[in-house]
Amino acid sequence: MSAFTVRPARTADVRGIHRLLDPYVQRRILLGKDLVVLYESVQQFVVAEADGELIGCGALHVIWEDLAEIRTLIVVDEWLHRGVGRALVAALEDGARELGVQRLFCLTFEVDFFTARGFAPIGEQVVDPDVYSQLVRSPDEGVAEFLDLAHVKPNTLGNTRMLKTL
Repeated sequence: MSAFTVRPARTADVRGIHRLLDPYVQRRILLGKDLVVLYESVQQFVVAEADGELIGCGALHVIWEDLAEIRTLIVVDEWLHRGVGRALVAALEDGARELGVQRLFCLTFEVDFFTARGFAPIGEQVVDPDVYSQLVRSPDEGVAEFLDLAHVKPNTLGNTRMLKTL
């Protein structure tokens, strides 16, 4: 296998990101996203590429002034344990720092991977009540999962809520 690069996603990558996502949606590991949603959020994504093929992706979704979520982190099976996920998370953390975000959140089954990157499992109260009252208005399903709102519980995939302070 050759080397890989990590770069900001472009609109031409969106269909490839969708293809990366689909098997994980089918296995109920990640929430599905329509193409239009991916195009609308393409600027949040970074991709890993080798020999012109997408081998991974991840997105940084700002939730609040000091808080963002790492979401849709995917590495194709053939590239697992080769540093791709680590490089994607590092790029997303750099992006978070550039935006002034101080805390990163994720919902994951890959607890060991994120623990090795400085994340720790969290409980319920991550934001103060004033911020909560603002966040609860967001139509974003990821924000609803972050807040652990009742209406997403039937769809909850059973993953772990984790947080890292940058």
